[in-house]
Formats: sequence, C-alpha cells, structure tokens
Amino acid sequence: MAHKKVTPGGLDWKALVSEEKEFFRRVVQEVGQQVLEAEMEDLLQAGKGERTESRQGYRSRYYSRYLVTRLCRLELRVPQDRAGQFSTQVFERY
Repeated sequence: MAHKKVTPGGLDWKALVSEEKEFFRRVVQEVGQQVLEAEMEDLLQAGKGERTESRQGYRSRYYSRYLVTRLCRLELRVPQDRAGQFSTQVFERY
C-alpha cells in the first residue's frame, strides 16, 4: 500500500493532480469564465440581476465559444448584452 503525504491544508495536491487528468482543465475553465463575467460587470456597471442607478445596459444571453490553450480546449459561455457592445479581451472575435 502506498503512503500518501498530506499537506497542512489536508489535501495531497501532487496525488490529486496526477490522478485527476481534468483538474487543470477545470481550473483554467473556471478562471476564464469568471474573467468573462467580471468584464461584463465592468461594462454594465452592475452585477448579474443587480439594480443600480449607474447601470449602463442589460444582459441578454450567452453563446458558446471554444478557446484553445496549450493545456487543452475549453468551452466558455460568453455573455452578451442587449446593445451588443460587449467584446471580451480574453480572445479575438472571429
């Protein structure tokens, strides 16, 4: 039986990463999705569902977009606003 090291946080990160092939893909995808949401909030000057007087527009929907990285191919949900002004800095338009 193999002995597993446990870090102070309680997780053996080295074992987790080596055993879980999708670990980095999920982390990078989650970070990418959060960046897209933050960019949309900056454009609209309001969070999702938030009502403020400084609001600059409204969300519309999402569309799927693939982003190819050195690590893997990610599917991101890109937010759209009703006025069509949102353009992300994460990747270029087709």
